Amino acid sequence: MISSPTDDTASGQPDEPWSQVLLTPEEAAKALRISRSKLYDLLRSGTVESVRIDRLRRIPPQALHEYIERLRGA
Repeated sequence: MISSPTDDTASGQPDEPWSQVLLTPEEAAKALRISRSKLYDLLRSGTVESVRIDRLRRIPPQALHEYIERLRGA
């Protein structure tokens, strides 16, 4: 399972209650250990699902799990 990059290592709990619902592109890239520009390439191509909230782009953690599963199946 991909943990939220904002997890508090001392308690194992997220810093914010909603931090696991949607990730910023920076958080998603960090979770996948890829560059931010590579993540944006994946978002543009539709390889990784994202949602828009006004001008903001957010990634559901499940979209990262689905991407990893597709990679493992290939």
